Amino acid sequence: MGQFVPAGVPLARVSKPERVPADRTRHIIAAFDIGPTRTLQQDVEFGIIQIVDIALRAMSPGVNDPSTAISCVDQLSRIMILWTNRRPPSSHYYSPPHVLRLFVPWMSFEGLLDTAFEQIRHYAVADIAVSLRLMRAFNDIASVAQHPDLRTKLLERARRVVTGCAGRLTQDEVVKLQQRLAALEAIIAAECRMSECVSEKVPVVRGSK
Repeated sequence: MGQFVPAGVPLARVSKPERVPADRTRHIIAAFDIGPTRTLQQDVEFGIIQIVDIALRAMSPGVNDPSTAISCVDQLSRIMILWTNRRPPSSHYYSPPHVLRLFVPWMSFEGLLDTAFEQIRHYAVADIAVSLRLMRAFNDIASVAQHPDLRTKLLERARRVVTGCAGRLTQDEVVKLQQRLAALEAIIAAECRMSECVSEKVPVVRGSK
């Protein structure tokens, strides 16, 4: 979704193509909606990129508007929270059961996370206000993330923020970032302990004799 495809590049690959007649090939191609530019319909990445562009312009030396950049980070965190709590679409389609017919490579949480925050993180290494907001965003997303792998990915990116800022900000400012990193680590550790506790206390359901 949202990818640029030059003319002549395959839209799909078919196993055993000799079984696909020409009319079926046209039918498959017609299943794709193609236009000259990206749109916001079903393309969440495009909307995120637009917000990121606003944040990057706000952080440029000619504009120097950290308040706008912070607002963009807030909106990006809101989108990522919605993303983590949604039911992801299926990537594998079977017909009949257990016979794979179609695979759709949807964007992963990690890919969307990088799209939303990685460029902002890179350009905010000397901006304590935006960097602190990034750390808060990671904390907020981690507090609602249901899967441990998602929280681990957030922690990795939070550590990148602290590492990147270490040589560009004052010691007092770095300490503030480290405190938010410690808070994120505490959230993740607490969630892991709760998961272990729940798994230990859930009884085994046995069938009746």
